[in-house]
Amino acid sequence: MSFRISVSGAAADAVRSAVPTLVDDLVASGITALDPALWGPDAQSEAAVRLGWTESVAISRPLVAEIVALRDDLHARGVTHINLAGMGGSSLAPEVITRTAGVELTVLDATDPGQVLAALGTNLATSALVVSSKSGSTVETDSQRRVFERAYLAAGIDPAERIIVVTDPGSPLEASATAAGYRVFTADPNVGGRYSALTAFGLVPSGLAGVDIGALLDEAEAVSLSLAVDSPENPGLVLGAAIAATVPRRDKLAILADGTHIVGFADWVEQLIAESTGKLGRGILPVVIEATAPELTEALPDVQLVRVVADAGTEILLGDDTDEIRVSGTLGAQFLVWEYATVVAGRLLGINPFDQPDVESAKIATRGLLDSRPAPEPAAFISDGIEVRGTAHVIGAASDLASAIDALLEELGPDGYVAIQAYVNRLALPELAGLRDGVATLAKRPVTFGWGPRFLHSTGQFHKGGPATGVFLQILATPAEDLDIPERPFTFGELVQAQASGDASVLAAAGRPVLTLTLTDPAANLATLFAALA
Repeated sequence: MSFRISVSGAAADAVRSAVPTLVDDLVASGITALDPALWGPDAQSEAAVRLGWTESVAISRPLVAEIVALRDDLHARGVTHINLAGMGGSSLAPEVITRTAGVELTVLDATDPGQVLAALGTNLATSALVVSSKSGSTVETDSQRRVFERAYLAAGIDPAERIIVVTDPGSPLEASATAAGYRVFTADPNVGGRYSALTAFGLVPSGLAGVDIGALLDEAEAVSLSLAVDSPENPGLVLGAAIAATVPRRDKLAILADGTHIVGFADWVEQLIAESTGKLGRGILPVVIEATAPELTEALPDVQLVRVVADAGTEILLGDDTDEIRVSGTLGAQFLVWEYATVVAGRLLGINPFDQPDVESAKIATRGLLDSRPAPEPAAFISDGIEVRGTAHVIGAASDLASAIDALLEELGPDGYVAIQAYVNRLALPELAGLRDGVATLAKRPVTFGWGPRFLHSTGQFHKGGPATGVFLQILATPAEDLDIPERPFTFGELVQAQASGDASVLAAAGRPVLTLTLTDPAANLATLFAALA
């Protein structure tokens, strides 16, 4: 089988309880038949134009030959490397697809000037750029496109020979790209970004980079029939019930890669579930963990463990010997099963799994800061070169770095979580991700880690729209150099600062505790930061 799942403990109880009703209500066949009424009247208008992903395999088949032909043409012209400018669903799926296939792809989903400069310096003479955005108005992607256009021109390369655009039909980006002479692929407009893995958004950059995308579609097709049938063995219904119908609800979903061949899959799942379910004060928070994660030994009652393994055993297994969900399968099948499971979870939670009403708030705050560009808020204090800022309850109880972190964690409730948000060059400071386990050890609660601004298009929705139980640790860094953006009145350094400040202001206005730490000398400050967690 292309997908296997076993559930035990509380997840098995949830499946026994919820799946028979889902079967009786014809939910699986309703999803496949594009029934927008499955999520209630408030969601119906949105659902009516967001179920196209169920048909992605068939709709995407004709793209395969076009993508392969373009790849061959690029190779013939000496282009052997692909860069991808995209955010959220436009970058997370291609990242998983190419990493799993062992194919090189430079994913630029950042606004840190150092990371943008690194992408510009990656094989520019032999590279092409895929610009991936449903509308083209995404500030990160627009800015990335502008600097690549300038770089190609400066190198004597016609951008029209090197830039490929993926967008929705009729979008402003399609019009401007066509006018500029760029090759344009349009995707099904009835698919939201986080459900777009098997559309042009996932396939174009992956295929151009060298992945066998026809095989990926075959993998998804192999599980399609089992997902469409109203049966207790339907893996989408089983997985959806297991993650959303536990009693009491386990609303933190710890996802552990444990022997799977798929690389980075939990990062894709994180966006799909958090952005789809985190609204109306409820939702499921994915927590990406490693095998040494402190959460695994804390026996937290609100955490449901999912292991992505090499072989989950029998196709569907209900057991009680453990207390976890185990899934295995091909990448294409995993994409499609988790998409079905997520919308099933939305029905069980009573929310619209297709909108993202709270994502826009941070964008509005960012635009306001970029328009006015006020002077940075003074630090409350500086501790060993680290500037410390934050909401009043956090800063008011702090005198140094360690006490500021303690004050933030004291705001945690018994059902809370910590979100670490690192607005830094993740290529230069990958060790920052190690903060996650250190904070989890101190907090004894689930901890997520997100690279900014990438997470704003992912867990950012859950942070503002989900349960008001999170506390937020922002990590910023003073960039060693900045980079201007052609025909824009702000630089990348100013953009990433505005994104962090804008999101912090929205979180604070919603009553969420925030602690912001700015590393003025990142290499030197790292040891100080980790020592504060000891």
